[in-house]
Amino acid sequence: MKKILFIDSNHPILHETLINAGFQCDLFWDKTTEELITLLPNYEGAVIRSKFKFNKDILEKATKLKCIGRVGAGMENIDVNYAISKGICCVSAPEGNRDAVAEHALGMLLMLLNNLKRADNEVRTGIWKRAENRGYEIKDKTIGIIGYGNMGSEFAKRLQGFGCKILAHDTIKTNFGNQFVTESSLRTIYDEADIISIHLPLTAETEYYVNDAFLNSFKKNIYVINTARGKCLNSDDLVKNLKSGKVLGACLDVLEYESTSFENIDITALPDSMQYILKSDQVILTPHIAGWTHESNYKMSKIIAEKMITVLNSAD
Repeated sequence: MKKILFIDSNHPILHETLINAGFQCDLFWDKTTEELITLLPNYEGAVIRSKFKFNKDILEKATKLKCIGRVGAGMENIDVNYAISKGICCVSAPEGNRDAVAEHALGMLLMLLNNLKRADNEVRTGIWKRAENRGYEIKDKTIGIIGYGNMGSEFAKRLQGFGCKILAHDTIKTNFGNQFVTESSLRTIYDEADIISIHLPLTAETEYYVNDAFLNSFKKNIYVINTARGKCLNSDDLVKNLKSGKVLGACLDVLEYESTSFENIDITALPDSMQYILKSDQVILTPHIAGWTHESNYKMSKIIAEKMITVLNSAD
């Protein structure tokens, strides 16, 4: 019986599906990192979310490992290239939370454009301002989507009923344009976009992708949405452009200074730029929950179980 080490907790459907398929599942998410590293050589499979990093040294010790299942979309906490060189297949589940991310991004955008956070707070304290809280419509705006994978393409689908123009750019996918979405160069997006939404994995190439030069490449003043990774956006540069008016507002589900496991943020230790963001009415914030609905929790776990079953059964 092949053994799978559960390093993080997940929806029960994950280990139930694997057990029903004939695998032994050891739910050891209460173990320390040192204990987990000691246990790894005994396992053919491992399930993680974000707190544990499979770097080269740890992968060297996992001598029986054939599959790592990352319950989520990003794979930045795994040295994927080295894992592949060791014959270890790495699987993730972007199909499981793409609907959640798309809906969340749209919700944040509507909240920002219509001043819903500020208006709600004001009404609750007896302040009744109508003209001052007048909002903007998505209709007839041009929205640029950077990264047209699972998340970017689903966000585009959610926008199709709003009567806006959708431009999308991707460095890997091509020929994906349709009647609703125009496959575009960055130059076209720079020239035309009113709103920009980032849907990129975190890599050496995409770290601080949204920086001062990027923001000032746009002809118009813009709104920014980031539901990807915190370090895809430079907070200092965002604040600089919020102050100048180049950025009219931002929706941030992810923050540059959140913990590497995405579980917390220490607001007492944040630099001035982040303190500004926390206090700004121009910014809508959520705690890295765009892809973390009740439904996506189940779907991602089910998808990872099915992918791991396929990989491990073929590894005989």
